[in-house]
Amino acid sequence: MSNLIVHGGTPLRGRITPSANKNAVLPVLCATLLTWEPLRLHGVPDITDVRKILDIFRTLGSDVHMDHETGTLELHHRETTFDASLHRLPEEMRSSIMLVPPLLARFGVARLEDNVKGCTLGVREIDPHVEVFQRFGGEVERTEGSLLVRSKGRLTPTDHWLDYASVTTTENFVLCAAAAGGTSTLTNAASEPHVQEFCRFMAMIGVRIEGMGTSRLTVHGNGALKGGEFRFDEDFHEITTFLALGAITGGDVVVRNSAPENFPLLDRTFAKFGVQIEHADGWSRAIRTGPLKVQTPFTSNVLTKVEAAPWPYFPVDLLPIFIALGVRAQGNAMFWNKVYDGALGWTGELSKFGAHVFSSDPHRLITFGGNPLTPAVVESPYIIRVAIALFMVAASIEGKSEIRNAAPIRRAHPRFVENLRSLGVQVEWTSEE
Repeated sequence: MSNLIVHGGTPLRGRITPSANKNAVLPVLCATLLTWEPLRLHGVPDITDVRKILDIFRTLGSDVHMDHETGTLELHHRETTFDASLHRLPEEMRSSIMLVPPLLARFGVARLEDNVKGCTLGVREIDPHVEVFQRFGGEVERTEGSLLVRSKGRLTPTDHWLDYASVTTTENFVLCAAAAGGTSTLTNAASEPHVQEFCRFMAMIGVRIEGMGTSRLTVHGNGALKGGEFRFDEDFHEITTFLALGAITGGDVVVRNSAPENFPLLDRTFAKFGVQIEHADGWSRAIRTGPLKVQTPFTSNVLTKVEAAPWPYFPVDLLPIFIALGVRAQGNAMFWNKVYDGALGWTGELSKFGAHVFSSDPHRLITFGGNPLTPAVVESPYIIRVAIALFMVAASIEGKSEIRNAAPIRRAHPRFVENLRSLGVQVEWTSEE
């Protein structure tokens, strides 16, 4: 079931409790291998990437008890084993690379498949990760179809300065530093909310981290990490997605949000398209009193811009969501992806709805919004929120549309279709004919 059929034109109305952030859950799951003590995690989403990591844990001999109804996961890695000649880490998910540090810490060796990858966002090098492994004393060897990483004894602490603020490289540094004896420091660290959440989990199991939420992290390695309980926050990506769905369809969607402190820039970005966000009593709502309309900048002769880059910039993962709003809003806006060089190639699909979008270069595009749109059959690339952005446009147009290859949505958003139906949308998964 890889395609989404939607009968659009219905304003979405209702309340949504979002799931946890995939990009917080996956590194935390990898980090659980660092401790021999039992752990209980609450709010674990039932998504494909989680299932893949839990499957590898079972293959390695860990005790895994997952209640998908309650989102409660109990893990105990006391009997875990790893054989680099037999065991393969999950492919088609970028987070597999974060299993390397805990495997090095426990077994002195890890094997990573050459074709490990995530969404098709352009070239996503692993060199920064290799450099981190080497800085901590790991030896990296390229073999046929895979990379072998080995360590001779315990990892050694180090100081490092990243070329750019990479989320997964930051998390890999913290994982290595937690397993090393002594103090390690990282400069130009990523500071996204999901990175902070990951660091809070690491602190819970006994790793002392200074500078959480900043670009400089100091990690004090600890040989005896503990177990415990941890509850995940709501995913700010999913919160924003459902607020945007309410706005683009002219509805009224209220979304659970326990961390509105992460939203000032997102709120201002919504306002650029005529949408006001209200936060009250742990819930957030998108308020649209008229048609979507791009707000005119105070400075004359410039376009309204949405510039996406590492936090605390506007989050690059959410750029497609706002491109969808730009297509539907009256006026013109520029969208600038400062991170990935292959993330905007999908916008030609918007023309099938009748949208006018101009690609300035691989990193920038302009929407000329407000044109009448018609239902269409469109093809999504393997990018989670591009599939959602295409769905958003379809949901705002009266009539039947189809988003093909929308399965990546399941990598991040459990019960996505069920949530949409609860808001009044007629939508269903279907297979290729």
